[in-house]
Amino acid sequence: MSSRQRRILICGNLVWAHDEARQLFNGLADIVVMDSPNRGDFLAGLKGEKYDGIVGIYRHNTSADRIGVFDEEIIDALAETGTVKWIAHNGAGYDQIDVLRCAKKGINVSNTPGAVDDATATTALYLVISCLRNYAWAEQSLRQGTFKTGLHPGRAHDVTGRTLGILGLGGIGLRLAHLVHAFPMRVVYHSRNKSANAPEWCEYVDSVEKLCRESDVLSLHVPLRDETVHLVGEKEIRAMKKGSIIVNTARGKVVDEEAMIRALADGHLSSVGLDVYPNEPLVNPRLLEFPQNVLLPHMGTENQDSQRCMEVRALTNLRDFLRDGQGHDLVPELRSKL
Repeated sequence: MSSRQRRILICGNLVWAHDEARQLFNGLADIVVMDSPNRGDFLAGLKGEKYDGIVGIYRHNTSADRIGVFDEEIIDALAETGTVKWIAHNGAGYDQIDVLRCAKKGINVSNTPGAVDDATATTALYLVISCLRNYAWAEQSLRQGTFKTGLHPGRAHDVTGRTLGILGLGGIGLRLAHLVHAFPMRVVYHSRNKSANAPEWCEYVDSVEKLCRESDVLSLHVPLRDETVHLVGEKEIRAMKKGSIIVNTARGKVVDEEAMIRALADGHLSSVGLDVYPNEPLVNPRLLEFPQNVLLPHMGTENQDSQRCMEVRALTNLRDFLRDGQGHDLVPELRSKL
């Protein structure tokens, strides 16, 4: 490392918080923008002058378009610099970072919980309402000039009085619970542990299968980890009531997509509301065969207010690490290492 001031690397899009970035790191570190067109150039830059002296990284998922995900190869290269000690990820989900390798190599990883809660919960709320009332299908009909031909009120339900099952009562799930309570919907939930923050009208159930049996609409809000891949599979889907709905704003692989499509095809599920898919940006064309489905292209936090908050929170975590020696919002896998 040279004698120059410490440097932080902006790795991926920083769109809204340029002024805040300059203010946060003024006198603490120089800001370097990652301009590598591919992984090879990025790895070479870590070994040479280009990214010399980098102590922390602000990371956005868009960086994967050029250098790929932060897998073992990249984490090892960061560790070999001897200087990189913090990755401030912009986003609640961090499945594009090998956090276990980071823990082994002494690199901390933070995310941005809280900053995404309202935007993602309101996306889920839209999917819940649109699926129950067939609003997306109705809009398609109007745009096609058929004015609700093919729609029937017997396929739709009011929101009030329906049971919403929330799988994962973290920040997003809890925000959704408060939103639907306004109707009100009955809210049941399952998490690894009973939530101390759950209001008295949120009913806890002690298994995923029981949650599925209770729910008219099942909304997924768990992170993607090895143990949550296909957490909602054939057994869980078939435990749901005939004509029920799945809403997913978490990660596509949390649900078994093939089992979900089979249930749509035989009428066990009436519809699904999806903002996430297993192999984004690819979408299984079979999902498009069901006009009652409500399908969004990962719009959860696609608004300037939430994105600014996310950028500032990620940058602040990195600033706090530089200033205080410890940032905030460490991901759970890293908290156990403290």
